[in-house]
Amino acid sequence: MNTKKVRLRGISSMATRALLAVLAADYRQQHGVDVVFESVGGVDAASRVQAGEVFDLVVLASDAVDRLAGSGRVLGTTKVDLVSSGVAVAVRAGAAQPDIGSEAALRRAVLAAHSIGYSTGPSGVQLIKLFERWGIAETLGDRLVLAPAGIPVGALVARGEVEIGFQQFSELMHLEGIQVVGPLPPAVQIVTVFSAALCSACEQPAEAGALLDFLISPLAAQAKRRHGMAPG
Repeated sequence: MNTKKVRLRGISSMATRALLAVLAADYRQQHGVDVVFESVGGVDAASRVQAGEVFDLVVLASDAVDRLAGSGRVLGTTKVDLVSSGVAVAVRAGAAQPDIGSEAALRRAVLAAHSIGYSTGPSGVQLIKLFERWGIAETLGDRLVLAPAGIPVGALVARGEVEIGFQQFSELMHLEGIQVVGPLPPAVQIVTVFSAALCSACEQPAEAGALLDFLISPLAAQAKRRHGMAPG
């Protein structure tokens, strides 16, 4: 009788780190499968998969998964959308909270800030495009502070290294030393869809496929909402 314990290894960006830790623990308890996700900066995660490092599955922004599928590193036919995640604004705990209730108010708050933190992920890219559309990117100049890969923007806010920070709500909501002012106004909200897929190097496709099914099942929906993200 084959009693070999199944162990699945995945890699993800930081935005889904807390959620995947919970879901991996739930799956382990329910199915006896050891699931380990390594969460790093999204650019680093994609680079490692592209370089051929062996993982069973990957969880990244949807377009990053598509690029890996295009290069043959993940199986595009297995791609599923896990969550959608919006961007929020944070300031240091105890600091005055700026008005961000409208697009105009948010623009004024950004221009008034001495320093603005943003991430290396897809939300950070879109944020800079928003500043460019507003015509203030050059004005902000060196007030824009890019968080190092794998370091939450909220950590910079908590340490007082930036006055205001922008990142996925899921990455800000559990951090100490900050207060989340709120989400971006609907008119300029930045929503990222995070997807999962099996890696081409996966040696346990049936077991990994069963995990993917669990990750998009109704059983996982409550955890996704608890971590500030919407299912699918």
